[in-house]
Parts: sequence; structure tokens; C-alpha cells
Amino acid sequence: MLNGPIDAALGRQGHMDELMVVDAGFPCPDGVEVIDVALSEGVPPIAAVLAELRKVHSVEKIVMAEETRRHNPSYFARVAQSFGEGVDVDVIPHADLKCRSRNVKTIIRTGDFTAWGNVLLVSGAGARWQMEKP
Repeated sequence: MLNGPIDAALGRQGHMDELMVVDAGFPCPDGVEVIDVALSEGVPPIAAVLAELRKVHSVEKIVMAEETRRHNPSYFARVAQSFGEGVDVDVIPHADLKCRSRNVKTIIRTGDFTAWGNVLLVSGAGARWQMEKP
């Protein structure tokens, strides 16, 4: 990850910790680390940030707003698959997603203007864990 603050934030993510990738207008709560990567309208889009995160970050669940599924179904479908098969997708009201943002470790703010495009990622344990199988 070339972006130093994002790389450092990912290093602080433990299993079940939460991180958000949000649009340009998301009301980021006080007290939560915000990494602003917005350059101009639409740049970078949330999807591009998710594609880069997939290369270096383990995600076990994606959380999006019900409004995303209702108003932007093709966007919803693309984001739901952005970390591959086997990653759960939860859908909650947008108001609940905003409330949940108060407890994430980091918010990455983009230049995206996709309505209800915000995405919460629940960090996974990764594939390095070893266990004996019967």
C-alpha cells in the first residue's frame, strides 16, 4: 500500500475491527481517524479504494445500507463481490450505518459521489492461522 496513513491504519486492524470507506459527503464523527484521499469530484471512487484494499487486507464481512441496495443495485452487487466469494454481506439502514461509524477505527474518505455508497469492512483473521483438522 503506497499510502502511508492507510498502510499504518491497516496494521492496527485486528480481527473483527471495523474500517469504513466513504463518499465525499459522509458525516465523519469526531474522534475517529479520518484519512482523506479525495482529490476531486469522483476521484478516487470507493470501488478503486476497495480494489486496492483487497490486495493487502483480510475482510470477513461487508456492511452496506439498505438504501444502497434499493437505489443503486448494480453498485451494491459490485461492492458485495469486491472481496470475493465467502465474504458475508450485511445490510442495515443507512442511519444505523452512520451510528456504527462512531466505533470504527478508521474512515477513508474518497471523492466518490455515489448516493449511499459508503462501505463498512469488518476485518478478517486472514489465512495464516493454523489449526489441526480431524
